[in-house]
Amino acid sequence: QVRLVESGGGLVQAGGSLRLSCAASGSIFRPNVMGWYRQAPGKQRELVATITSGGSTNYADSVKGHCIISRDNAKNMVYLQMNSLKPEDTAVYYCNVRSPVGLIEYWGQGTQVTVSS
Repeated sequence: QVRLVESGGGLVQAGGSLRLSCAASGSIFRPNVMGWYRQAPGKQRELVATITSGGSTNYADSVKGHCIISRDNAKNMVYLQMNSLKPEDTAVYYCNVRSPVGLIEYWGQGTQVTVSS
């Protein structure tokens, strides 16, 4: 089992920044892909960004240019730096870790991000 615990969410004004953190613990498998997903009220969960063990990144078009994903393999942490936040970034943000082909996958409980206009 792998446990993921997110932190860093909160209320921020439009144009502000937040840094989300996710700590992974337990039987962490490698290689893996860690990522952030989000779910806004009334919408499906969607990809924000992923990063492989080797550091390759992938971003949703909606966040390119104002979000940066990074990871610290030694600490089993993944981060999401979000800048120039917009009200439409409001959502619950979930941390995810999966095997490269997706056969094993774990989710965190989520952290709320609210961006006020």
